Amino acid sequence: MSEIESNKNQVTYAAAGVDIEEGARAVDAIRAHVKSTYRPEVVGDIGGFGGLFSIAKAKGMEDPLLVSGTDGVGTKLKIAQLIDKHDTVGIDLVAMCVNDILACGAEPLFFLDYIAVGKLESEAVAQIVGGIAEGCRQSGCSLIGGEMAEHPGVMDPKDYDLSGFCVGIVDRPKMLDPESVKKGDVLVGLASSGLHSNGFSLARKVCLEGKTLEEVTKPLDALDGLGVAEALLTPTRLYVKAVHAVLDACPGAVHALAHITGGGITENLNRALNDSVDAVVEIGTWPVLPVIRYTCEAANLPEDEALKTFNMGIGLVLIVDAGSVDSVRAAAESAGDTTYVIGEIDEGEGIVRYKNSGSLFD
Repeated sequence: MSEIESNKNQVTYAAAGVDIEEGARAVDAIRAHVKSTYRPEVVGDIGGFGGLFSIAKAKGMEDPLLVSGTDGVGTKLKIAQLIDKHDTVGIDLVAMCVNDILACGAEPLFFLDYIAVGKLESEAVAQIVGGIAEGCRQSGCSLIGGEMAEHPGVMDPKDYDLSGFCVGIVDRPKMLDPESVKKGDVLVGLASSGLHSNGFSLARKVCLEGKTLEEVTKPLDALDGLGVAEALLTPTRLYVKAVHAVLDACPGAVHALAHITGGGITENLNRALNDSVDAVVEIGTWPVLPVIRYTCEAANLPEDEALKTFNMGIGLVLIVDAGSVDSVRAAAESAGDTTYVIGEIDEGEGIVRYKNSGSLFD
């Protein structure tokens, strides 16, 4: 008998830190959340080796294109872990992916998630997936698959990370295209809900680092009665309903779209421009949200840095034909979003310029 065969100190998978039974309980706990997102195109049920989704919708399109996007939530997760609140970060995960694929006018179809945890706890996972399901419901896409991976010895027991992947569809003739942007077009900004999911390494450093749990959860007048941690944790706004309300009600009115994420207005709006135009943004035409103002003041952040770090209260920008501004705003607001006219398109070289510089925090 070999030395290995004679070794009576058996080590099971559970003893190594991976609890398969808790994983099964987690799957049971999320089943209702997942099924609540299903569109008619979903084939099968949770638990298969692959998610199935019918693309019969493409039959009615002239030249259908699949559009994909992937992203994570980043260090915002550390705030959720700090105050033990896990039911909103899943919304952030979906929003960061589906808001991106809106940039070409795509309709999100389905979503998959990946959850890596140090120690699997079915209740906490159910909260996270509940948030992902809420994000999917808000954006009209189906959660058709995912993975929960337990990483003992690699991650701390209470630590977790999220990533996601979505697929949408757009008909090529109706696709939004920066080449369509022209001088005289108008910038219509859609309000953000807060910092969304970008700039959190800076936000955590200046707002949370060195403070006690009591200090970061204490209600503050400057944050409309929220604690700073809760205010920072406000989930990312989903713009699917508003954008598609506009595209349906105002065909051809929107020439391009920019999702304002990491890099702020300065380094995202330019991605919706061609090389012959500039976006001229008029500072002061929209309000800076309390949590963004609080974070910028805590960081003593100058205006130019703020505009290329945070969304500053504008989560999405539509570049719109000048004659359609009122109808575009009406359609977006009918879907529940707040809009602002924040500037216009001028001749240029594909960059973002600002009017009224120095007045952002007035």
